[in-house]
Amino acid sequence: MYVQPDAPQRKPVTVPRLRGMKAAGERIVALTCYDASFAAHLEAAGVDVALVGDSLGMVVQGRASTLPVTLDEMVYHTAMVARGLAAVLPVADLPFMSYRDPEVALASSARLMGEGGAAMVKLEGGEAWVCEVIAALTVHDVPVCAHLGLTPQSVHKLGGYRMQGRNADAAAQLRAQAHAVAQAGAELLVLESVPHALAAQITKEIAIPTIGIGAGKDCDGQVLVLYDMLGITPGRRPKFSKDFLAGRDSIAAAIRAYADDVRAGAFPAAENILG
Repeated sequence: MYVQPDAPQRKPVTVPRLRGMKAAGERIVALTCYDASFAAHLEAAGVDVALVGDSLGMVVQGRASTLPVTLDEMVYHTAMVARGLAAVLPVADLPFMSYRDPEVALASSARLMGEGGAAMVKLEGGEAWVCEVIAALTVHDVPVCAHLGLTPQSVHKLGGYRMQGRNADAAAQLRAQAHAVAQAGAELLVLESVPHALAAQITKEIAIPTIGIGAGKDCDGQVLVLYDMLGITPGRRPKFSKDFLAGRDSIAAAIRAYADDVRAGAFPAAENILG
């Protein structure tokens, strides 16, 4: 396991611990991560969750979307990240079409957890068939993180990377899906690019922790794409993100600042809230 020598010793973050953090009002700090070196920095900074996102297809591989990312690639990157962690909880994305039915989802999750070392898998959507998959994984003791709002694997159906849940009908659908994935057994819920008032309402209504990305400050935690918060993603940085490396002398300092700001409720600030 590759961990920096000065990494602080702490108890491992577990799935039950995340729910306890919600109950206690403790903010959950999450970042995406794709390799062992950055994982060690997350570990040293006291981040709670390392999300091995299929966003690697865009920020690491230079692809136009997450859709081409394969399960083999996700297993490879998850294993690298897991080697750099001791206390941080590793969560891995199930890539496009790798959870299209319960049987396939179970096989894919077995690889991410068995070969990759993930402690939880993440999937997108809240439709009835997705809830069926979540329930099947839960029965087999696979912890699941759900993902609602802007779901990148549905980019073509959504017509682009746009905020979701703006009107009353869409908001009601997202609320219903949030309750449905929680009832199906999801342990965690990412809310991406949804109005902050809607995210706050969902967070109050469901028992499982919510992690926001472009969803305002009232979720139980926050996640950003690591490269966005370091200001090294080519092109325009999303409005909901922030360059934490600006004005600091190291990546380690930037990640610590992000973790501190999330826990203090200082991030996201007003300029990072979409609507």
